[in-house]
Amino acid sequence: MLQKYDVIVVGGGHAGSEAASAAANLGSKTLLVTLSRNTIAQMSCNPAMGGIAKGQIVREIDALGGLAGIVTDKTAIQFRILNRSKGPAMWSPRAQNDRARFSEAWRTQLEQIPNLDFWEDMVLGLITENGKAIGVKTRLGLSIYAGSIILTNGTFLNGTIHIGEQKFGGGRMGENASVGITEDLEKLGFKADRMKTGTPVRVDGRTIDFNQLTEQKGDQYPGKFSFTDTKPLTNQLSCYMAYTNKEVHDLLRTGFDKSPMFVGRIQSTGPRYCPSIEDKIDRFSEKDSHQLFIEPEGWNTVEVYVNGFSSSLPMEVQQKALNRIKGFENAKIFRPGYAIEYDYFPPVQLKYSLETKLVENLFLAGQINGTTGYEEAGAQGLMAGINAHRKIQGASDFILKRSDAYIGVLIDDLITKGVDEPYRMFTSRAEYRILLRQDNADLRLTPLGYEIGLASEDRLKRVETKKQRIEAIQKYIRTASVEPTTINSLLQNQGTTPIRQKQKIAGLVLRPQLTIFQLKDNIPDFKRFFEEEMASDHESLEEVEILTKYEGYIDKEQEMADKMSRFENMKIGNNLDFRALEALSYEAREKLTSVKPETVGQASRISGVSPADISVLLAHMGR
Repeated sequence: MLQKYDVIVVGGGHAGSEAASAAANLGSKTLLVTLSRNTIAQMSCNPAMGGIAKGQIVREIDALGGLAGIVTDKTAIQFRILNRSKGPAMWSPRAQNDRARFSEAWRTQLEQIPNLDFWEDMVLGLITENGKAIGVKTRLGLSIYAGSIILTNGTFLNGTIHIGEQKFGGGRMGENASVGITEDLEKLGFKADRMKTGTPVRVDGRTIDFNQLTEQKGDQYPGKFSFTDTKPLTNQLSCYMAYTNKEVHDLLRTGFDKSPMFVGRIQSTGPRYCPSIEDKIDRFSEKDSHQLFIEPEGWNTVEVYVNGFSSSLPMEVQQKALNRIKGFENAKIFRPGYAIEYDYFPPVQLKYSLETKLVENLFLAGQINGTTGYEEAGAQGLMAGINAHRKIQGASDFILKRSDAYIGVLIDDLITKGVDEPYRMFTSRAEYRILLRQDNADLRLTPLGYEIGLASEDRLKRVETKKQRIEAIQKYIRTASVEPTTINSLLQNQGTTPIRQKQKIAGLVLRPQLTIFQLKDNIPDFKRFFEEEMASDHESLEEVEILTKYEGYIDKEQEMADKMSRFENMKIGNNLDFRALEALSYEAREKLTSVKPETVGQASRISGVSPADISVLLAHMGR
């Protein structure tokens, strides 16, 4: 019935959507198999994209030619840059989104790709031949064949939903779990395990007294995620903050004897950095209050997401405890919070390309690899889509190093260190975070995206224009001087020492009390140059400020990245028998044999492999 495809993507979540769009836009005839096109890229948890480190990932996806940034901008209801009070390495964009419009916009974007077909069905298993994945089997009895298969099943693999003492199968509330794939992969030799995640109650916003909550507005001048010509917001919805209290905690504790987490019905590990409310009050029993973020679900709905109130306690306990929160005394629940357990495959079974080591042409991306979060899933989907396409074209793998992108950090962490809890990205995981800022994702990655055929020529031209403007502004501030009479009033107002003679503008940019925007507005020649020559390009001006103020740190980090790159480029080869190297420690032999690192750099990051072990490895390789 269905033709043979180049790439089949199983699952239409955030990973599957990016994978399908990447493979199809690169030229592969692609089929996206999903239970329903109406739930493509659904925001199963909070209605937001970005955040700490996650915002950097969305901008990297966009810079490479992915779609998450564009869809986010088109459906945003609020935009903020987090951590503005810290250095630029920590700045992270975050958008609240209209949940319904987000999914609809993703579907619309995908339906406009000529090489992409859709099939609404459940995949029950793989078709393999001679150690290669060649197709999938579906519930409707079809066998569909392709050159590459990408599994992005999210929380659906043997998913089980828990609410108090209730337990039933499901991939998320209201949708069936997926069965068959885990069993198929285990027969092929893959190791599977279980993880847990959860989601909070959804509340009727008409029943919340927002006057008792703390309002949290978006940025005064909202930015955007995509480096294309998407439009920034002109109107924004506010979020709010609320707080639990001792009475709320005491009420929640009354349900602990029916909690699937505390009585042992849930055995799997949940996300450390996004725990359920019952987990928080148990682990941090000394705290009488926890912060909650009240997030609107969209422009045309009264539904509200209570971020921080994730729970699998009985419904009546959730309701009673919620009503003891200030402002929620009369709150009505649309849907209770619940926990979900699902199968995942430890990612040490993957190559850097996200192709599995056991079965050729089979790629895994998203929560199936033990991650949590839309952004982490989308990044993996993008890379899997690119590499699935390149595999059938006979092209080399497209790999991002840790010094290239947060996406490189994410994938290296997964396949080298594995996971024992749902993996979430943080800026602290990236040792080169001064280089990997959200503002320069296009400068870092768009040329690479263009080189492989995913980022458009228009995107590349935008980057080239930005580079030219950055260089022109840098040249201007390094050569142009300002008189004391022109600038001293600003310096005094900002609490910094006045100048006694002419000084280069670049020297003033270095002062922490001043911004380049203040200098531009107070130096007439600079302002004229910026408006006439730079077309008032605030993005490039901010980039120059960062490059000027943090030049020493950036240079030092780049030097460290360059030193480490020789290890990243040093291939080990597939045939090295680590067990035969008796000079290695026993633990190193075990870990290296299990992970099978592709490079010396990857080997050096494996837990249990010491610098002495790396020296032995280098000596064996003749280095």
